[in-house]
Amino acid sequence: MSIPIIPGRSVMRCSLALVIFVLLILPVTAVTLTPGASSGSTIISKGDPVYINGVATGHPQNGLQVWLIGNNMVRITTVQVKSDNTYTYEITSTETQNFAPGQYLVIVQHPMMNGQFDIVYSAATGQVINRQMQPGRGGTSGTVIFQLTSASSLQGPDAASALMRAIGSQNVDDTFATASFFINPPNAFVNPVGDHVVGEKFMISGTTNLAAGDKLQVDVYSSSFSPTKKSQSGAYSGASDVVEVTAGTGGKNQWSFAIDSATFRPDEYIVTVEGILQDVKGSTTFDLLAATPVPTVPVDTPGTTLSETKIPSAIATTPAVRSVEPATTHTAVPLWIILTGLVAGMMLQISRRR
Repeated sequence: MSIPIIPGRSVMRCSLALVIFVLLILPVTAVTLTPGASSGSTIISKGDPVYINGVATGHPQNGLQVWLIGNNMVRITTVQVKSDNTYTYEITSTETQNFAPGQYLVIVQHPMMNGQFDIVYSAATGQVINRQMQPGRGGTSGTVIFQLTSASSLQGPDAASALMRAIGSQNVDDTFATASFFINPPNAFVNPVGDHVVGEKFMISGTTNLAAGDKLQVDVYSSSFSPTKKSQSGAYSGASDVVEVTAGTGGKNQWSFAIDSATFRPDEYIVTVEGILQDVKGSTTFDLLAATPVPTVPVDTPGTTLSETKIPSAIATTPAVRSVEPATTHTAVPLWIILTGLVAGMMLQISRRR
């Protein structure tokens, strides 16, 4: 994130040549925040370090003055400019761990032509002072502009606004650049996993406001694996590893964990994600189902002959079963017996007539 410079206005009582000279050496200052947020984001998790990086030409001998202003918090320090005109100011993870949630403004002040800071802070009184002598006012201590700390002091946003107006005043030649960020409590979430089947390979993922590069411990284990559930099997089924946070967008960085469930057993599974250094934890559950055998169906492919299943002939030749009534059966009499009986009867009739 680059913040364009907001230059202070110099007193316009000089020749045209001097104006051109001042413009040529005017510092090109930029402020960036790394690595506590994803690209373009200014959301920092408590416990993550913040680095204020920038460029300041002119190589001021007294360095740059950095003002860090938040609600009920002010910090003023000086950083030196390197030989390549770059500078870095670090807010450590230990320091941000103690920051209250809220917005913080960084003001990087350049002393410009006279080599001194015209707007300064008095630790003894808690006041912001303009060191330039005012017309009709003697002394070299300067003029009090506003109360930054202690009783009756301005609060964060108002104090920052008053400070920028003071540095940008036409009575001083200092200039500055700004950046702001938010401190939020750390968080880590697990995206819904959904049901899966034993043997599947799938990803478990989530979001966090921890910085890219931070480490998270991810554990996936069967809900049956619990010392408090004595009626269930205590055999372990799951996976565990440390993953690294990657950059996301909108203040939501990402993490992911690959799962191969080939050795898992069907059960409900618990997913937990926990910070290695930060006090943050998230969890969810999902079901892993038993794989269902799929019956093999022959496929008729051109150029191939499907194997035929032989059916027993008794079954193959048996017609469809129908309900029929019992039929009366008759015994067949040979024809020669019938003819012999007729001939014998005729001869008996003839003999009787004689």
